[in-house]
Parts: sequence; structure tokens; C-alpha cells
Amino acid sequence: MDQAEQRMWWYRALHARLADSLAGITGRVLDAGCGTGGLLAALHRRAPGLELFGLEWSALAAVRAAQKSGAPVARGSVNALPFAGGCFDAAVTADVLCHAAVDPQAALAELHRVLRPGGRLVVNMPAFTWLLSAHDRRVHNVRRHSAGQLRAALEAAGFTRIRTRYWNALLLPLMVAQRKLLARGADAASDVAPFPPWLDATFHGITALERRLPFPMPAGGSVLAIAARP
Repeated sequence: MDQAEQRMWWYRALHARLADSLAGITGRVLDAGCGTGGLLAALHRRAPGLELFGLEWSALAAVRAAQKSGAPVARGSVNALPFAGGCFDAAVTADVLCHAAVDPQAALAELHRVLRPGGRLVVNMPAFTWLLSAHDRRVHNVRRHSAGQLRAALEAAGFTRIRTRYWNALLLPLMVAQRKLLARGADAASDVAPFPPWLDATFHGITALERRLPFPMPAGGSVLAIAARP
């Protein structure tokens, strides 16, 4: 992950979407489940005025995230955040609620708790249960959500002003072919791997084009939600 997220097209596309979703935010921002710090580093470059914090369960990843981003990174679980209530203006959790070790209900309750009233939550999830594959097993994903399922989970946790949007839609047919046909065996590798430079640039260009489209897509490989704590 540490190597891939700095150059792989999917990570760069994800970080751009998440940064867009934080537009207008000032103050303290938490990346809950920050991995090796790619998003924190990207936000530091794009919005240097933000006060960034990370939370990561893996001790090795937490150290690397702090080195990469310059942000303080606490070690702990998103199921029980080690922060005081109402101390963040925004929080991001990207492809974390899908993880086998995460209790989504507990994690969303904790994210609600640490946000100030009016604070913003940004959630990214892999989309559609029927897309679960060998890739998900490799990265310890046990759930994928539709936009409706993600909205329902956020509403149940007390969030309001919820907006959901699928993305990585133009490449969804290739994802289905890869996950369900070419790499459907139990021993298939994760999709997180180096791509030939020309292919990486092509895929990233497609995601950048989609990001500029003025209308929502009916489906995609991921679903992103923006919500607020009342």
C-alpha cells in the first residue's frame, strides 16, 4: 500500500475525490483508518491550512503515515476512537467500514461523537455485494454497499444532509470482467499492484474525465457519501 498509493491510478483518483468532498472545510480533519498516510499527504499538499490527524490500527502503518504526511497519527481502532467528543470539524474514512475488523455501527457512532455539531463526514466504500471477489478477500473486505445501503447506515447513526454518489463508473465493466472472470479463483491476487505506465495513465485519465461530468452515474466500483452531524 505504501508504494502503490503514491502512484497507482486508483489511489490518486480516490484522493482527488476525497479532497473535493472536503471543499470549504477549515480546522481539524481526521483520517480514520489512514493506512500508510497517502490521503493525509495529499491533503497537506492541496489544503495546507487544515490541521490534519490520522488514526490507524497497524503500528507499522501509523509510523509510516506520520513520516509521509507530517501529521500526528494515533494508533487505535475506528470502533473506539481515542479522541474527545466534538473535537473535529470533518472526518474521512475511506474503504474502512468494509474491513473485517470493523464494526460499522460502532465506527459510525464514534465518528458522530468526535465531530462537532455541523461537522462533515466523508465515507468511501466499495460498491455492490455481488462484486465481492478474491481481491476483497486479499484486502480483508467483508462488505460492499450500494448507495442506498450506505445512506441507510448513515441515517441510522444520526447523520443528516446525506449525499451519495457512485464513482469509477466508466471502468466498472472492466472491473467486473477482472473480478468475476479473469481473477475469480480463490488464490487470485489483489488488484493493488503496479500497472504499466501507459495503462495507469489511461485509467487515471478516465477517472479524471468522469470526475468532471456534471451528472451522477447510476453505478460504479465505489460509492462516496458526504454527511453532516446535526
